Amino acid sequence: MELTIGTCCLELVQGDITRQESEAIVNAANPTLLGGGGVDGAIHRAGGPQILEECRRIGGCPPGQARITQGGWLKAKYVIHTVGPIYHGGHEGEAEILASAYRNSLELASEGGIKSVAFPSLSTGAYGYPIELAASVALRTVLDYIEKHQDLELVRFVLYGSAAYDVYERVLSTLIEERGQKAS
Repeated sequence: MELTIGTCCLELVQGDITRQESEAIVNAANPTLLGGGGVDGAIHRAGGPQILEECRRIGGCPPGQARITQGGWLKAKYVIHTVGPIYHGGHEGEAEILASAYRNSLELASEGGIKSVAFPSLSTGAYGYPIELAASVALRTVLDYIEKHQDLELVRFVLYGSAAYDVYERVLSTLIEERGQKAS
């Protein structure tokens, strides 16, 4: 599914984020930035030791913030590492932290002149954020950002599995209706 806003295309695809050819991919990192399971482990394995060495020099990242490294062996030139919230029922500022993780990742891309970014679904794995709620925060945040910033050409959500894709597609369709936009 695609939606064009200004000069930016927002895409939803099902696949493996480590195989994306966008300039940057976003890592669903933990606060140490030293690798872990899920998307984080896959990116560190596919990208090789250069990413880990850069992450060690950075020294960590608090939830809602983002840091950038080279892409190592990945097709993407850069990895933007961001830390989403652990979900505790939605009453501990999780939505604000999640929105901040997406926004700060996009800001790093803009500051670096990066034109294309691929995101996973942040915080919906081991961190337990309900995917329907996370998709709404993610898509609203990204749509708001690209409506105000004309520097990005592509923001892609790379969703692992058809169930995740279906949720994001449904949420995006609802947001498009609310905003009076058209998708292809």
